Amino acid sequence: MQNNAFADDTIANLNRLSQKPGVQSTLILSRDTGAIVQSSGLESREDTANPDGALPPSNNTSNGDTGGLRTAEDIARLVYNFVKTSEDMARELNGTHDDQLKLLRLRTRKNEVVIVPDSKYIAVVIHNTPPA
Repeated sequence: MQNNAFADDTIANLNRLSQKPGVQSTLILSRDTGAIVQSSGLESREDTANPDGALPPSNNTSNGDTGGLRTAEDIARLVYNFVKTSEDMARELNGTHDDQLKLLRLRTRKNEVVIVPDSKYIAVVIHNTPPA
């Protein structure tokens, strides 16, 4: 039941965050498969989505409507791979397999991506980087 509470709280928080200025999109991904549980702000490529919920193959086509961001499936795939790689790095650095990621933050000139992994879900918020 605790994970359902996390999911409910996360969905409520992401819905609230999606209304803030500068937020381009939010995603909730399955921790096991990277499949999109919920998204806002990004278009989906439903015609190429796999029926079993697995991530689609890589596609480098940008979506011009979202300021250069890709489709929800593309972002989900990138985030899922980033989380897995970061988790491997944290385990190697700490020399333990029971350490868990709490927060990942990636900032570029155009966007900032905040990722909060949980045991069942990965919450993602993408927003514009404020001008320097």
